[in-house]
Amino acid sequence: MAGATSAAATAAEAWIGRGDEIGAERAAVAAMRDALGAIDFSGRVVVGEADGDVLNVGAMVGTGSGLELDVALEALEGTTLTAKAMPNALAVIAAAPRGGLLQVPDLYMEKLAI
Repeated sequence: MAGATSAAATAAEAWIGRGDEIGAERAAVAAMRDALGAIDFSGRVVVGEADGDVLNVGAMVGTGSGLELDVALEALEGTTLTAKAMPNALAVIAAAPRGGLLQVPDLYMEKLAI
């Protein structure tokens, strides 16, 4: 899963300073989706991207075999930061056994994963 965050960050890197938030987001999401799709697990996104993205809440990730996990992710947190070549954009994934992550309505909140 660390590789999936690296893939998303690397894909977004090509968009740094280009002024295209949507392009940066799409590149990061596609890279994260593809990387997660190569991992043997049955994941369900419980905290995810905005509506309409392929990594939104309820999406299934992984190969579908192996451990059943809940996943919280953000392929690119800081689309504006990336588009404007500013610091502190990041890619994030947290996972826990099915039922182990709190699923909340789509809202901004502080999240801590250890």
